[in-house]
Amino acid sequence: MNIVLLIVLALLAGVAAVVLAYLRQRNISVWLRSYLRQDWKPEAPAPGLKHLMFCFVDHYEPGWQQPGYDVECARVARWRRDYPALCALHRDGDGRPPVHSFFYPEEEYRPEHLDALVEMCRMGIGEIEIHLHHDNDTEAGLREKLRRFTRLLVDRHDALPVDPATGQPRWAFIHGNWALDNCHPHGSGCGVNNELVVLREEGCYVDYTYPAAPDPCQTSTINKIYYASDDIHRPKSHDTGERVKVGGQPVGDLMLIQGPLGFMWKHRKFGLLPRIENADVRTSNPPTAARVDAWVDCGIHVQGKPDWIFVKVHTHGTQERDMDTLLGEPMHKAFSHLESRYNDGREWKLHYVSAREMYNIVKAAEAGLQGDPNDYRDHVVPRPAYAPR
Repeated sequence: MNIVLLIVLALLAGVAAVVLAYLRQRNISVWLRSYLRQDWKPEAPAPGLKHLMFCFVDHYEPGWQQPGYDVECARVARWRRDYPALCALHRDGDGRPPVHSFFYPEEEYRPEHLDALVEMCRMGIGEIEIHLHHDNDTEAGLREKLRRFTRLLVDRHDALPVDPATGQPRWAFIHGNWALDNCHPHGSGCGVNNELVVLREEGCYVDYTYPAAPDPCQTSTINKIYYASDDIHRPKSHDTGERVKVGGQPVGDLMLIQGPLGFMWKHRKFGLLPRIENADVRTSNPPTAARVDAWVDCGIHVQGKPDWIFVKVHTHGTQERDMDTLLGEPMHKAFSHLESRYNDGREWKLHYVSAREMYNIVKAAEAGLQGDPNDYRDHVVPRPAYAPR
């Protein structure tokens, strides 16, 4: 074997070692097989007019890193001041402005922060849902937190709808630290193996936690809308499930609506390794036109209904380093791109939807309903009134 061949083999081995280390460090092996299968894609392109549902969910944490009361108030005030001004510049195909879904943490409750968000909800540019960070918890502890907080949001802020028959609050959910159903490999960030059952029984109708990559809590199921059934004796029961499909029936315990997850093939680390596209919007990963196109091209849909495309992206909107992006020119350009590229009335119609509205439209697709998704924004779960208390 000559020296040149040895050098080539050594280089190849070095590249392989770097790739394997990257895959392991970023927990890509958890979902790589699903990505390679591309099994969420429709078998054939959707003919005719396609509808794009765009939903922006926010792990909205005014108390992030415990900055003190004044900073918390400043974070909320920035959103209250700048977000209505941003929305005033934009409309979807239904004449509606963008609508932000504020998933508010139970453990950070302050009535004055919620009051500010409710003001934006009354303008039609926001809705409020449930976020929760807990650790080493029990079923009883989890139920107590959820019941107390959701009832508070109903009674004090009129910020959640209630079941007309039972009076129980209804809500969408994002788990703190991605650890839904006690799924962190180290056992941290939750503690409740039957969490999907508890969430359903306490009024949750859909989960929006994922994608979580590169976090180890990421599921092997990606880019899908599906039902998960809880194994109450084991964690991470939502790792797989049954897809929501036209003509299907609800199964299991909880629906999960995932945002796009894949690779940025034109954005590479060291010029070699593609970075992860995980639908996270922040200053270090802004919502460029190329990213918007990639989210749409991902093609997340209800099985059997490929002409209704669902794009759910997420952020942590109260972090100072990202607010100029979320409330300024980068997000303005992203909305403008959505409205110019995906709302021509011939190929595409754009719908800005809340988390609740996206769920309702998914349920309409599951029921086989046709026509304009705008007709189904309140199909199953009504909008809360956000009435003064």
